[in-house]
Amino acid sequence: MENKLICSRSLGWILCISTLVLFICSSVRHELFKSNAFDLGIFDQAIYLISQGKEPITTIQGFHILGDHAAWIHYILALPYKIYPSVYWLFIVQSLALALGALPTWYLAIQAGLKESQAMGVAIAYLLYPVVFNANLFDFHPEVIAVPLLLASVLAARQKKIVWFSISIILVLGCKAVLSLTVAAMGVWLILCEKRRSYGFLAVVLGVFWFIIATKLIIPAFSGAEAAAVGRYSYLGNSVFGIAKNLIIQPELTIGKIFSLDNLIYLIFLLLPFIWSLSFASFKELTPAIPCVALNLIADYQPQKDLVHQYSLPALPFLILAVIYSLALGKGWLQTRRAIIVWSLITFLCLAKFTHFASLYLEFLDNWQATRQAMALVKSQGSVYTTSQIAPHLSHRDLIKFTDVGSPNQDLNIFDYVLLNVRHPGWASNKEFATNLVNQLTNKSEFKLEYKDNDVYLFTNKKLRD
Repeated sequence: MENKLICSRSLGWILCISTLVLFICSSVRHELFKSNAFDLGIFDQAIYLISQGKEPITTIQGFHILGDHAAWIHYILALPYKIYPSVYWLFIVQSLALALGALPTWYLAIQAGLKESQAMGVAIAYLLYPVVFNANLFDFHPEVIAVPLLLASVLAARQKKIVWFSISIILVLGCKAVLSLTVAAMGVWLILCEKRRSYGFLAVVLGVFWFIIATKLIIPAFSGAEAAAVGRYSYLGNSVFGIAKNLIIQPELTIGKIFSLDNLIYLIFLLLPFIWSLSFASFKELTPAIPCVALNLIADYQPQKDLVHQYSLPALPFLILAVIYSLALGKGWLQTRRAIIVWSLITFLCLAKFTHFASLYLEFLDNWQATRQAMALVKSQGSVYTTSQIAPHLSHRDLIKFTDVGSPNQDLNIFDYVLLNVRHPGWASNKEFATNLVNQLTNKSEFKLEYKDNDVYLFTNKKLRD
């Protein structure tokens, strides 16, 4: 018992350190102007508006936040914003959620009969899985909250704790509509493989029910369109259920998408950190991961086929379960904690994007100070037109938009502030577009050039000064 307590204490320290490292990394990236309007600005503005009692219509997208992914978890995330509105709450939640996934991982490993040293090795392997670090860097996404909850729901089902199981999967469903497919698949797995029929039936019913409600009612009602991700499967149809129908009656449409070099590389990278433990016997543990991986494989969208973005996160809990299952059977190339950690560290060093802090993330340093000084002059809650990278720093307001060459006819008079970085015009913009905006604003009597330094320009609307 004493050794177990020592082990648990060690895990606690590891969780604290991991949370701190993840939080610092995401915060530094944000401070270096590498976060974007899509997606951090969207979520931060919506959550801020909720905390202020306003309708969360994100002006970056142009519709209610529930029309994005039917993620009602934003209303819970708004609670700390009521204390003090800050985007760093999202970084705290994200880093804490991703790190906390190691806790149910450890308990599931102990429950499966693994040695405490092996359980610790698996928990650390979870933390070193490249998607955990990489997704933490890629702005903020509410589905990170689902990772520890999915692991916790499996633990609750195995411990026959129906209340905790129900709470866990309901919260998972609130993170993103597409997670309902993972929940439903987990229900099938619980029925067929775990013999937890009542738990499985509940998961299937809730998953299917929420998928229908979210995709057919909530998202169209709040956005006026189909789910945003539908465009990534346009070769299959122009609606969620149209795509589902064609997947069944015209499976040949997906063959060319599935059997591609990109997908092969994706699967190799997805499995490589845990390849040492996977066995044929453990494949059944991957059943709930099928919807997530399948959607990534058939998507006509490259970011869903890498370990840089968040799209593979729903598969991670079940990869961990497969690892635990193999180790419990005595299978796998690596059995000791040291060997597991060494392999996990090697794959982390190869696939995690920590090197960006010495290269990609430093490209805005040449006029970083000027950008900060210009931002400090945006003192009111007035409307702002700015670059994609600056937008998440100024998203606590009713109206904010980012410069986009695809929308060149923006009415500038609706904005109180226009903040541009010509040297670094940001995602969806370019230097020519930014320069034209500066020239246009300079010639508009309604605007005054408030600040200019190192290719950073801040214009204020005269109505703000009247």
